[in-house]
Amino acid sequence: MKKHRRVALLIESSNAYGRGLLRGVVAYVREHRPWSFYFAEQGRGDAPPKWLSTWDGDGIIARIENSKIARAVAKSKLPAVDLSAARLVPTIPWVETHDAAIAKLVAQHFLERGFRHFAFCGDARFNWSKWRCTNFVAAIEAAGQRCDVFNPQGTTTVRVQAQIAAWLKTLPRPVGIMAAYDPRAQQVLGECRVLNLAVPDEVAVVGVDNDELLCDLCSPPLSSVMPNHHKAGYEAAMLLDRMMSGARVAPAAHLIEPVRVVTRQSSDVLAVHDPEVAKAMNLIREHACEGINVSDVLKVVLISRRMLESRFKRLLGTTPHDEILRVKLNRVKQLLLDTDLSVSDVAQRTGFEHAEYLSVAFKHAEGMPPSHYRKQTRRGKTDLSQSSLMVRAL
Repeated sequence: MKKHRRVALLIESSNAYGRGLLRGVVAYVREHRPWSFYFAEQGRGDAPPKWLSTWDGDGIIARIENSKIARAVAKSKLPAVDLSAARLVPTIPWVETHDAAIAKLVAQHFLERGFRHFAFCGDARFNWSKWRCTNFVAAIEAAGQRCDVFNPQGTTTVRVQAQIAAWLKTLPRPVGIMAAYDPRAQQVLGECRVLNLAVPDEVAVVGVDNDELLCDLCSPPLSSVMPNHHKAGYEAAMLLDRMMSGARVAPAAHLIEPVRVVTRQSSDVLAVHDPEVAKAMNLIREHACEGINVSDVLKVVLISRRMLESRFKRLLGTTPHDEILRVKLNRVKQLLLDTDLSVSDVAQRTGFEHAEYLSVAFKHAEGMPPSHYRKQTRRGKTDLSQSSLMVRAL
């Protein structure tokens, strides 16, 4: 009878991202050989558990966020995979969010809503914040616009919030603000409330991580990028399994694409001053999945098709037809991720006449068929609380 491999998990369970990583690890192990987990309850950036220095295990999956954990992992000489962007142990493979893709998603989210003023509020302590900032600015500049960048400095919440308030006063409005992560977005929304800035009409805000509890606690509820943390945990477990089996895994980056922007009230607005374009966009958002076409849109606006397409192109950089298709495909992706509906049922619910047409349109937009997308995005999605795996809490 083979002995279970012993794997230490140095991953915080204090936030949604960390818990998602843990679920992904569990999902991989369920599909393969069982492991015996050694897991210590800890917060992000905590020192390594004392038992690690004398632990006789087989491998480590860790969020290496400080030098103490880095030294402990390196000293163990065990196969290890890093889940942090800090890159404090460059000799081991690491799995992280694809920050360029996250930034482009948010930029697209704001540009589709007609914003012409943009800003980024980050946290210069973290590499992922820097990378998200760089790529958000690049995406905005590629669209012919400029982006204001602000990284609050300070060790106290009061000081940081005061700096954010002063910065918000300098921004042109309406403005779309990307926050590096959900807690920073929560601070931005809090100062908007203090300054009586209307959200989302004057200031629209999008965070990252889609921590559902935190997003719902915000006022108004926060839009946020949903990362595929399940897949990140799954990928880390797969890499470690290979390493524990004797395979050599290069110390390269494995970047995991995000799922989508989960739109809530903090950014659910159309920032254009053209009433006919706004009317058309609202109709498309509400009824695109009912099978409407551009002719249906023209029945509710007071301008010609040529004029509507010209204004769409000038204000939003797209056409009414492309916008209808985009809304439908976004709904397709949501149903593929959140339900077990067949592709035929998804097509029926999103206004596509045939599953074949949906598949062709989806592959053209995403570079893969719907079934492949579902498999990729849902990999690792499981419930940690239902795990029957052996876990030792130390």
